[in-house]
Amino acid sequence: MTSFDDMRNHWWWRPDWSEGRRFYTWHLTFEGQRDLHRLAAEYRSALAPLGDAFTLVPDRWLHLTMQGIGFVDEVKERDARAVADAAGEHLAAIPAFDVQLGPHVPDPEAIVLPVHPDGPVHAVRSAIRSAIGDVLTEVPENADGFTPHVSVAYSASDGPAGPVFQALDGHDFTPARARITHADLIVLHRDHQMYEWEPFASVPLG
Repeated sequence: MTSFDDMRNHWWWRPDWSEGRRFYTWHLTFEGQRDLHRLAAEYRSALAPLGDAFTLVPDRWLHLTMQGIGFVDEVKERDARAVADAAGEHLAAIPAFDVQLGPHVPDPEAIVLPVHPDGPVHAVRSAIRSAIGDVLTEVPENADGFTPHVSVAYSASDGPAGPVFQALDGHDFTPARARITHADLIVLHRDHQMYEWEPFASVPLG
């Protein structure tokens, strides 16, 4: 299933990130998505014996990363509001849809649930990128290379991958279903070795 032998600590500071800094970004979030919460709880239970080696994502912080805008100290709030307004027009053309999450795919820094089908998620991201382009002179991040997924746990240390695979082997993780009805513009931080955020705007799909 995998071609790596070691896990890496996910929580190293990426370029330009630091404690206290906040970031405007778009996510899909999963409030009230009980089937995904059921599956995430199963992974938390399976990985719990590994202790501090993993950060287990609670239900409230489950997310599908979509598209960043920029750091709060570099993007004017009025521009973020304008992007949200423009996204409302673009996303109105995309109907709500259902996705399947899982089965899991190990990664050196996380346990991730791929999303199927991924076409509607790509369409949402393209609409958001168009909205950003309506307001800002440059759309950040690459249009290509986006792989929709939800992480249920992050590696919190460097170490061998074998114990992780052993912890997950033998479990029958039934993939979850979720309904996507909106996209969220949030103010994100990672001060506590967790992706946490405050809502900024929630934009419904058509």
